[in-house]
Amino acid sequence: MLDVRRMRVLREVARRGSFSAAADSLAYTQSAVSQQIAALEREAGTRLVERSARGVRLTDAGRALVEHADAILARLADAEAELEAIAGLRGGRLRLASFPSAGATIMPEAIARFRDRHPAVELTLELSEPEPALVKLRAGDADLVLDITSAFRAPRDDGIERLHLLDDPMYVALPLGHPLARKRHLKLEELADEAWILGTTGSCPDASIFLHSCQVAGFEPNVTFNSDDYFAIQGFVAAGMGASFIPDLALITVRDDIVVRSLGPRPPVRLIWAATLKDSYASPARQAMVQILAEVSAEFASNRRTLALAS
Repeated sequence: MLDVRRMRVLREVARRGSFSAAADSLAYTQSAVSQQIAALEREAGTRLVERSARGVRLTDAGRALVEHADAILARLADAEAELEAIAGLRGGRLRLASFPSAGATIMPEAIARFRDRHPAVELTLELSEPEPALVKLRAGDADLVLDITSAFRAPRDDGIERLHLLDDPMYVALPLGHPLARKRHLKLEELADEAWILGTTGSCPDASIFLHSCQVAGFEPNVTFNSDDYFAIQGFVAAGMGASFIPDLALITVRDDIVVRSLGPRPPVRLIWAATLKDSYASPARQAMVQILAEVSAEFASNRRTLALAS
C-alpha cells in the first residue's frame, strides 16, 4: 500500500524540481526526502524519479502518481476538516485565498467579523490571483477562495462550486490633464485612440474583460504597457503613459494626479465569487465565512464610491 505522507513528498519534489528545494519547503533534510522517495518507489514497484545534473524529473509512473496524489490529498484534507468540525466552531482552521484587490477591501472586514464571532477558529489568508488560487483549492491546500469571472462568459463546469458575491464595475483612469478628464461619464468609443495600460491575460480575467469591451465598442486597443499591479498602473497613468481600466475594488486608494471616470450606467463588470470544491465537506467554519463574505459584499456594493469618483 502506498504511504500518503510519501506521496506528499513526491508531489513537493515535482513542484520544486529538486530534492533540496522540496526539503526546504517541507522542513525536512535532503536525506530524509531521498529516503522517502526511495521507500515510495519500493512500495510502487517502479522508478518514480530520475536524477540528473539539472535536477530531477518524474518518470511516466511518477507523473501519474502525482496526479492521483492531488485528489487523494484533497480528500484527506476534507476528512481532517470534518474531524476538526466535530467541535463545531470551537476549534479547527480555515484556509483562505484572495486576489489582492479583494484582499484589501472585502477580506479584512470579513475576517474581522469572523474572528469576532468565532475566535477559536484559526484563519489564514494567502493573496493569490484566481487561477493559482483555484489550483490550491483543487489540491486541498485552501478551503475557500475568491474567484473572478467575466459577465459575458458563464463559469465553466470545472468541479468548483461558486456563490456570487457582487458585481465589480470597471472605471477608466486618465491623467489629470487629459482632454476628457472634465467629463463626468465617458463612452468607451471616445477612448479608441488612447494608449492603454493593461494587465496580463494569464491568471486574472480583467484583461479579457477589457479586450472584449473594446471589441464590442468597435475598436482594437493600442496596448503599450502591461502591469498586474493596479496601484502601479495608477502611477503609469499619472505619468501620461496611457489610460487604463480599473475595477471598483482596486480603487480603495486613488492618487491625486489621476481622474477616475464612469463608463455610464451599464459599465463592463467582473463577477466576484466565493469558490469551494464541489462535493467537498462544508465545514461549519467555511459556511460561516461564506455567509459573512456575502454580508460584507452586499454592504460594499450598496456603499460604492460612484458619486465621489465621478465628481
